[in-house]
Amino acid sequence: MRDSSTSKTILCIDDDNGVLEYQKALLERRGYAVLTAASARQGLQLAAASGVAAVIVDYHMPEINGHEVALEIKRLNPDTPIVMVSSDEEVPSHVLDVVDAFVPKHQAPTHLVPVLTRICDEVLARVAERARLSA
Repeated sequence: MRDSSTSKTILCIDDDNGVLEYQKALLERRGYAVLTAASARQGLQLAAASGVAAVIVDYHMPEINGHEVALEIKRLNPDTPIVMVSSDEEVPSHVLDVVDAFVPKHQAPTHLVPVLTRICDEVLARVAERARLSA
């Protein structure tokens, strides 16, 4: 189970600083602590070193795309919820199989926070249920 210091910490990974600033402001207004990474490599380092409640990752990034980032984060911690964002309306189904949700960037102002809240709640419920069953 996540401790209280990480229960509301979100990691945003995007190569566009404007998008990162927007996501940070949007999430901080709703009470989240936000870590940002301007590259996939930096995001993976933060994900490995910091306990986070969830990750928001862009699909299109240079060097390492969002799908590869999501695969590595899930390998490190399968319970970490991941929201994929993209300027594309859709991403390939094999990409969606790795993440917990997808939000087109143009829908982020209205959909990102509700989707993030829903998947975090779902993951916390699954973790709690596994703990209850193993007790």
